[in-house]
Amino acid sequence: MTEDSSIQFLTQEESAEVDKALLSSPEKFLTRLTISSLRLLKTIAQQEGVTVEELTPEQIIAWFENDGKIRREQGIEAATLKW
Repeated sequence: MTEDSSIQFLTQEESAEVDKALLSSPEKFLTRLTISSLRLLKTIAQQEGVTVEELTPEQIIAWFENDGKIRREQGIEAATLKW
């Protein structure tokens, strides 16, 4: 998964664009989350070898479990999500 280690799910520029939008604070949060989620779903789909539309909840859950396992066993830099 190190090939995805440079993925940025929301850039500072995009976040600034969301800040400029005529949205409430909760709407801005949801907008940022949605943009980030789309990028993450694309990453998961690519790693699973399917389209985003073909992803199942089970595949998404398994992906998160695997990414967490990589983080615990190999360190945060080896995982896709850096938290």
